[in-house]
Amino acid sequence: MSELIVEVVRSGFVESVHRARVLAVDASGSPVMRHGEVDTLVSPRSSMKPLQALGMVRSGLPLADELLALACASHAGEDFHVEGARKILAEAGLDESALGCPEALPEDTAARHRAIRAHAEPARVFMNCSGKHASMLATCVVNGWPVGTYLDPGHPLQRAIRTTVEEFTGERVAATGVDGCGAPLFFVSMVGVVRAFRRFTLAAEGTPERRIADAMRAHPEWTSGTARPEAALMRALPGLMVKAGAEAFDAFAFADGRAAAVKIEDGGSRARVPVTVAALRALGLDAPELDGFAVSPLLGGGREVGEIRVRRP
Repeated sequence: MSELIVEVVRSGFVESVHRARVLAVDASGSPVMRHGEVDTLVSPRSSMKPLQALGMVRSGLPLADELLALACASHAGEDFHVEGARKILAEAGLDESALGCPEALPEDTAARHRAIRAHAEPARVFMNCSGKHASMLATCVVNGWPVGTYLDPGHPLQRAIRTTVEEFTGERVAATGVDGCGAPLFFVSMVGVVRAFRRFTLAAEGTPERRIADAMRAHPEWTSGTARPEAALMRALPGLMVKAGAEAFDAFAFADGRAAAVKIEDGGSRARVPVTVAALRALGLDAPELDGFAVSPLLGGGREVGEIRVRRP
């Protein structure tokens, strides 16, 4: 089994390495790039959010456009993200106190500084998963389900999401954990994740899964942030749907069914984007804008002294 290694090069010396698992398939679903044990269980973390949103839409979640993209987001806490989450809650007759995610300050630097200058306390609505949680609550309201226990794995909402995950991955959920935001986390294989993402972009127009894919691609800043690499990749490659997850997971699918999943084994997020770009290029998906993500600069004393890159053959 071949290895894919990401090197951290400082002042001409390889200082550290990260090992990656990658599965990339072509438009027919045949593997083009395979490294590591992609058949074993993994924790895709927030890369599963489109699947969670699909379970909600199938259960009657009445969102569209940028707010539907926000339901899939690991957002940066920018003002429009926060206002969007508040809008979802308000339309469901709820407020921020209903959110079950942890309190946080915005991850976006400018938004965080504004919050600090305004003496704002950490709040649940600032947390990067607040769009998903607001959407979960809105789905409960539509169905008359209890809102106070919406994160319980046995709740009707979470059972509906699990059913969707199993259908789209083509796998039984092997285990259920707790994500960083407190929501149930379903363990599947990278093969299953790739299979699910392909179904989003290959679906017929108007279907719930295609509506989610289209919302994410039309509003990439709403799924991540204005300065996030996921948004930049989707802008550079129209037709691409990308969703990152914690502990250095990434999944993407293109309009014609080309798709991939990436997992950095040690959870080192700095290695994630260079590997994702390598997978895109292996599938023939490229653009000049990707050059800035294929190799990340490494700083020393405030200046560039090295780089983070996929090991050259």
